[in-house]
Amino acid sequence: MSDSEEEEGPDRQLKLVVLGDGTCGKTSLATRFAQETFGKQYKQTIGLDFFLKRIILPGNLNVTLQVWDVGGQTIGGKMLDKYIYGAQGILLVYDITNCQSFENLEDWYNVVKKVTEESETQPLVALVGNKIDLEHMRTVKVDKHQRFCQENNFSSHFVSAKTGDSVFLCFQRIAADILGIKLNKAEMEQSQMRNESCSASVYPFSTAYIPVESRLDSYCGSLPYEIIFLTIPVPNNLPLRELCSFLPLDFVFCSLQ
Repeated sequence: MSDSEEEEGPDRQLKLVVLGDGTCGKTSLATRFAQETFGKQYKQTIGLDFFLKRIILPGNLNVTLQVWDVGGQTIGGKMLDKYIYGAQGILLVYDITNCQSFENLEDWYNVVKKVTEESETQPLVALVGNKIDLEHMRTVKVDKHQRFCQENNFSSHFVSAKTGDSVFLCFQRIAADILGIKLNKAEMEQSQMRNESCSASVYPFSTAYIPVESRLDSYCGSLPYEIIFLTIPVPNNLPLRELCSFLPLDFVFCSLQ
């Protein structure tokens, strides 16, 4: 039976939240994975960026990864708890050439533990050392990274968002670990080849901003987005369930003003 004749596997969705200090490369990591691009100029993420990408795991399992890229300045913000809530995976990212970005992960992880302490299922937490293309400038020793993983039962990853080295493998392994799928080397290579051929599965930067003057019902009805950010004043007498009822979307995030 040819690949085209194979019955398509079930779809799964996983929410992955990327945390860490500013300039450690979180957005570059997300864009490298979702869009296979790298921006040379640093641009600070304010609040949250959102990416979607579908990958295929062994067993013809289609998995849509929702990558929530949280701005580094958000650690003291009121919205961080809401960004983390419901995540199946947490990526704690640091810059291997910046010791402070590694040390500060303790604070990020404390927030994760606080948010998830009463959850029935705990998210998988991955420690991701970025910028391995700058190995000659490394200040965070590998054994320190591994010790932090062992002490907290994290999965361990080293990547370069700039070159793309091990980026896809990082997300693939995290998704597989969450779903309890064991990957051997041959399956990882085959899966990467299949995913590289599925360019239509990439959803770049699926975010919409609604102007204040727009009527919500008429404006949202035609939006082809799977997530929408409402950055408008929402009337106090409008129940959220009514607001959501006419939005053909999977997620609604309201920034009440």
